[in-house]
Amino acid sequence: MSKLPDFLGPYRLAKFIRSGNATQIWEAIKDDGSGRYVLKVLNRALWGNREEIGYLKHEYDVAHGIDHPNVIDVIDFKIDNKIGYLVLEVFTDLNIKQYMREHGHESLHDNYTKVVEQALLGLQQLNEAGWVHCDVKPDNFLLSSEMEVKLIDFTISKRITKGFAAMFRKRGTIRGTRSYMSPEQIRNEPLDARADIYSMGCVMYELLNGRPPFSGESPNDLLNKHLKAPIPSILVANPKVSNDMAALLQRAMAKDRDKRPESMKQLLGELQSINVFKPVLRNKAGDDK
Repeated sequence: MSKLPDFLGPYRLAKFIRSGNATQIWEAIKDDGSGRYVLKVLNRALWGNREEIGYLKHEYDVAHGIDHPNVIDVIDFKIDNKIGYLVLEVFTDLNIKQYMREHGHESLHDNYTKVVEQALLGLQQLNEAGWVHCDVKPDNFLLSSEMEVKLIDFTISKRITKGFAAMFRKRGTIRGTRSYMSPEQIRNEPLDARADIYSMGCVMYELLNGRPPFSGESPNDLLNKHLKAPIPSILVANPKVSNDMAALLQRAMAKDRDKRPESMKQLLGELQSINVFKPVLRNKAGDDK
């Protein structure tokens, strides 16, 4: 853990939470006593790094105007002695990936619809604000002990582009997490909400199976699976899942984005209209079959 000063601006660093490749997460107290916050702070090796500071500023620009219970509240962006940081609301629970590692994916099944609904609502809000998240994965949803969900990490989010703007956009570097990237994201095409729907389909699959739908022997092999491999049926991995849910996952992860639900709102409505799991049958003794 890199050494940080005791204070960043008006915030006293009170409790280290965790660190990643580029940033550390701290719980902090404002020196005027107005409350507690979470700071997302660049690691020491990146202090003064314009590119990494730019990513934090971009994350602020994407999310600071979004006010929704399922999207982390990004309050401010600051630079203090070349140390870039974001100020966030306090929400220090595990992300969904960590939760599954500690408790097993089956621990979410009783609350599957509740958890996924909140994830979809957060993404819907982001998409309707004109952004594609571009890195939808279990790691980027925080999950409280009460099963409250918060969408986080807008570092690589992109503006939704349509029409001529999409035709003349600059092609940037392809960024994302290979296990969840949509075919059009891999091909570096203009993106809309349906790219996040594909990635969310992969997440919904993983929450039912404990693993993403595709794996590969190499990074390129994994990307090719997203581009060309048939979508694995969740019924093979988890026969307790209903046929309707299996069909919805197939649509959400369709290679052709025109065959996916058009929006998070539509995907949410379809999820709410079906049973995720098959009915539990009981024998005469009352035991589950």
